[in-house]
Amino acid sequence: MYIAIAGNIGSGKTTLTEILTKRYNAKAYYEALANPYINDFYDDMSRWSFHLQLWFLGSRIEQTLDMLADNSEHVFQDRTIYEDAHIFADNLHKMGLMSSRDFDTYMKIFAIQCDTIPKPDVLIYLKASVPTLISQIRMRGRDYEQNIDEEYLCRLNDKYNNWIDNIYDGRVLVVNKDVDDFVKDPSIIDRICNSLEEMCMRKREL
Repeated sequence: MYIAIAGNIGSGKTTLTEILTKRYNAKAYYEALANPYINDFYDDMSRWSFHLQLWFLGSRIEQTLDMLADNSEHVFQDRTIYEDAHIFADNLHKMGLMSSRDFDTYMKIFAIQCDTIPKPDVLIYLKASVPTLISQIRMRGRDYEQNIDEEYLCRLNDKYNNWIDNIYDGRVLVVNKDVDDFVKDPSIIDRICNSLEEMCMRKREL
């Protein structure tokens, strides 16, 4: 069972990955946070956007190769390569913070990799409003995230919703983080797991 967890900044991807990994005694692959460009990016987005996204893409490619070689029965991934391209790089380009030349180069590299990457059995999308995201960002206290613009988060939310509704063609389980707090209410985890297992079973029967 290969499950990927997608969602905006502060939506709870890492927390859910940790919970499900323990639940299934699974292997977890977390988003790399040690991007050497991230502080520079938040200081000057247009100067460092291409560098930031290319580093994340390379890290995700490396992670995916590790996953393909993994023999674990269950694998959970914190954020996907698709989000890097369709959400973050595309948003930076649309905002004028990444040049068309850099964006085209990025997407060519991304397209090459997509041909070799299997889709998750199920993609869990953690859908959250901007107030929920802001609350959780402040709670976890990462210095470089504390001044994130709310409009930026709103644009990312729009990108995520469009990607889920109109672009991504795999199986998706939507969890509404505005009402489903799986940290405070463990029964929500039971519900998520039941849905995952049903969806994976249906895939095997096809």
